[in-house]
Amino acid sequence: MPLTIQLPRLGGPEVLTAVEAPVAAPGPGELHIRQTVVGFNYLDVYLRKGVYSVDLPAVLGVEAVGRVVAVGEGVTDFAPGDRVAYAGPMGAYAQERLLPADQAVPVPDGVDDETAAALLFKGLTAHMLLRRVYPVKAGDTVLVHSAAGGVGLVLARWAKSLGATVVGTVGSAAKVEAARSAGADHVAVLGRDDAAALVRQVTGGAGAHAVFDAVGRDTFETSLRSLRPFGVLASYGQASGEVPPVEAQTLSNHGSVMFVRPSVYRHIADTAQYRAAAAEVFELIRRGTLTAAIGNRFPLAEVAEAHRQAEARATTGATLLIP
Repeated sequence: MPLTIQLPRLGGPEVLTAVEAPVAAPGPGELHIRQTVVGFNYLDVYLRKGVYSVDLPAVLGVEAVGRVVAVGEGVTDFAPGDRVAYAGPMGAYAQERLLPADQAVPVPDGVDDETAAALLFKGLTAHMLLRRVYPVKAGDTVLVHSAAGGVGLVLARWAKSLGATVVGTVGSAAKVEAARSAGADHVAVLGRDDAAALVRQVTGGAGAHAVFDAVGRDTFETSLRSLRPFGVLASYGQASGEVPPVEAQTLSNHGSVMFVRPSVYRHIADTAQYRAAAAEVFELIRRGTLTAAIGNRFPLAEVAEAHRQAEARATTGATLLIP
């Protein structure tokens, strides 16, 4: 029977448990998918630890690529044998699964399975930040925290392709080159360099138009100090912990800046918007604008080790799980 990784209770990586579980026939509007590559995201860590609520027992994982095995009644967009991907619905830590058909997107020729699994969810997050939260344009300066991480690498490449000057931060000197290779024009090492001072130097004292922050608590003050008047701070992750409560006067004191906590799930809640955004991500992949920086591959059964390395900030680029 197909292997599934279950989360029976909240806790450390050791709570993730491999079980064999049959897959039922697809119901109306569903697809039965045999997965070839599962994407790992830091969101999986948040869910395992209870940062975001999840009904238990659960199957984590929000992104994968695979082939359609069977379709349920009423499904007309897909047929057995089609190559599909998805980002959003939990349950990806499995060799096979059922998936609502409206959550699937077709994977075009020219985009291989590993690249799609490495970039779809991260690309959709970047699409939200660069197209919707702050539409980046040529001449802008943006600060990307965790610029050598999965989403950070995508943000740096995409923002650079739009004509922006990209300042990145990384967690160690060993990650500087990865951020530079992705398009970061300037890189600061957190804990060693003053990233806000670097932004001010790069911009002649003006500050960044936008800051994209996946770190959270440890970088919040730096992010605020990096912005120009009416700049945008988008806090889309909290790897170091939650951002402290924000008083309105604090935003005013830092130059009438704007603070937003965007959710990619809101961004892709509409099926048409979701598929259009995914199509743009895939097109950027086909053009070579976005490339998959795959740092680690783990067998699905060893997903606990992927969690350990992610929490230790020992990863660079995307991590993939192979069913």
